[in-house]
Amino acid sequence: MNDNYSYTFGKKVYDLSSRTFVMGVLNVTPDSFSDGGKFFNTDIAIAHGKAMAEAGADFIDVGGASTKPGAEEITADEEIKRVLPVIESLAKSVNIPISVDTYRSVVAAAALNAGALIVNDISAFGFDTRMAETIANHNASAVAMHIKGTPKDMQIDPQYNDVVAEVIQYFENAAWKANVAGIKQVIFDPGIGFGKTVEHNLKLIKNLSSFKRLDSPIMIGISRKSLIGKILNNNDVNDRLEGTITLNTIAVLNGAHIIRVHDVKEGVRTARILDAYKNV
Repeated sequence: MNDNYSYTFGKKVYDLSSRTFVMGVLNVTPDSFSDGGKFFNTDIAIAHGKAMAEAGADFIDVGGASTKPGAEEITADEEIKRVLPVIESLAKSVNIPISVDTYRSVVAAAALNAGALIVNDISAFGFDTRMAETIANHNASAVAMHIKGTPKDMQIDPQYNDVVAEVIQYFENAAWKANVAGIKQVIFDPGIGFGKTVEHNLKLIKNLSSFKRLDSPIMIGISRKSLIGKILNNNDVNDRLEGTITLNTIAVLNGAHIIRVHDVKEGVRTARILDAYKNV
């Protein structure tokens, strides 16, 4: 079992097992569940990306299509139009890897050509059969996430016999696809809130140590999710910081290597405290 996840992203080399890493979320959409519309303006989005880098983010994940429950699809051309200028600018102006959050290979190819180094695919190469090949051809890295269903229907009565075992099996299949395509660096994300109940989500967070058998880094995306709102009976998406920090803390202590967050400053501070505790 490998305890050293030394991953290369362009000129950056990160040992993802050495500390807790932070990925900042940058939604350039009018309808994302949390900050939809807030960074839909290209200049504002670029400024926010730079601010996240200054706040200590290790990655910036740029998404142009909402994948919230019930989300309607947009065209690939529209998605490219939203993300490309932001990725092009940030790739030149910040010294951290840029990720594109997409499940379409044509969008991934455009983003990688524009300077992105990572493709964060919510379907783990499942929605677009050309995705794995596209990532490999660009010598890029992948975040492969678990989803049950599609964004439009994933929260309609999701059921599992054993959620942890089924997600691990899904990732073993994704790892095989990545290996066949020639992708050299894969990070797995159990997909909190993507076709899961509150109990399913909590079981995955509680049992993250089981994912060690995949021998790959684990990313967790809990930030501002409805899971927190349901536990706290709180419908205000922007009032879930304490829940985000608490669940990220549990996730890291159980084996997560990267936390994907909207609030970068708070996420970085959480990570540093956790690392100090773990290193004693």
